[in-house]
Amino acid sequence: MAAAAAAGLEDPSLEKHFKGHRDAITSVDFSLNKKQLASGSMDSCLMIWSMRPQMRAYRFVGHKDAVMCVQFSPSGHLVASGSRDKTVRLWVPNVKGESTVFKAHTATVRSVQFSSDGQSLVTASDDKTVKVWTVHRQKFLFSLSQHINWVRCAKFSPDGRLIASASDDKTIKLWDKTSRECIHSFCDHGGFVNHVDFHPSGTCIAAAGTDNTVKVWDVRMNRLLQHYQVHSAVVNCLSFHPSGNYLITASNDSTLKILDLLEGRLLYTLHGHQGPATCVAFSRIGDFFASGGSDEQVMVWKTNFDAADYGDVLKTQKYATNVTGTLHNLQSEMDCGDPPKKNKIQESARNQHQQEEETSLADTLEHIVGQLDVLTQTVSILEQRLTLTEDKLKECLENQQKLMHSKGN
Repeated sequence: MAAAAAAGLEDPSLEKHFKGHRDAITSVDFSLNKKQLASGSMDSCLMIWSMRPQMRAYRFVGHKDAVMCVQFSPSGHLVASGSRDKTVRLWVPNVKGESTVFKAHTATVRSVQFSSDGQSLVTASDDKTVKVWTVHRQKFLFSLSQHINWVRCAKFSPDGRLIASASDDKTIKLWDKTSRECIHSFCDHGGFVNHVDFHPSGTCIAAAGTDNTVKVWDVRMNRLLQHYQVHSAVVNCLSFHPSGNYLITASNDSTLKILDLLEGRLLYTLHGHQGPATCVAFSRIGDFFASGGSDEQVMVWKTNFDAADYGDVLKTQKYATNVTGTLHNLQSEMDCGDPPKKNKIQESARNQHQQEEETSLADTLEHIVGQLDVLTQTVSILEQRLTLTEDKLKECLENQQKLMHSKGN
């Protein structure tokens, strides 16, 4: 904390906490517009919390066992959940809470994630496999099956070309999505790997281990970049800030830790949960983060400390051609200091109109994508209902034929 204060950073602050789950929280995720926050729990329920005051939360019931993972689609109009009941559900996050369900694996589904284009899903399971599906109609595409123990987590790279998977076989495997081949295995973990995530640039991954460590790996040079031993117990989850400058971790030692990746040091230790902190996630632009714990609570925190750099970094999204270059490039941007105020005002005046037009266009496109998502989901639900009706009709006809046959005899 003292180091952060000396650097002129403002501390993160607890904004709100949500109570409603009846067992440990397993997963949290923000929607694109930050209006909603999804959480999964060992109580078999998925909750959609409203970030606006006095708005009621939705409790979605459908899974027959613990919900292990939740994630919003990139547009925010669908939520995927994976469960110990071996299924994945796709929900429309509104008051109706309609969902489609498909049996994804032959054991617990530990992880589910949308690709950045929203077209694909990757799932990981205790059946030792990673599977990729289409979001539309939930069509199975392919399976990755070289792990020899439970697969805890699987993530697409930001460009969708790679998949990283973390397993209880103490390896992280890197897969080429097109060739479906394992292109590298990182084997240097002293314990199981609970969670893995890609840096926003796609050039490195971070892994959370049961050996209390956090490791950052370069996925092109296949080498260890950073190694943090800041927790005193198992690390359950981690999340990169969208700028790529910070990493937040959640541990059984009940703390959240914020790491400064540019400096390679611990920035903050946050005490909020009573008992293990099980999951953590930044919002899509990094101004908030959420955490969940064994205390059945979901907490929302305002980031604050990133105000100096996240806006500019997110606008430009400039990443160098290698990981070391990335970190130095971002560091140099931060070290430059503010340009003169006069230039800033002139720049602001020139860009304001353009930004308003871009925002309007982006909002329109987001709305269209959202409507398409909902339509796709509605069609999928109707297809399921039609199939059920056809099955019942077939059963009735068969029963009628049996009756006719018995009367004939």
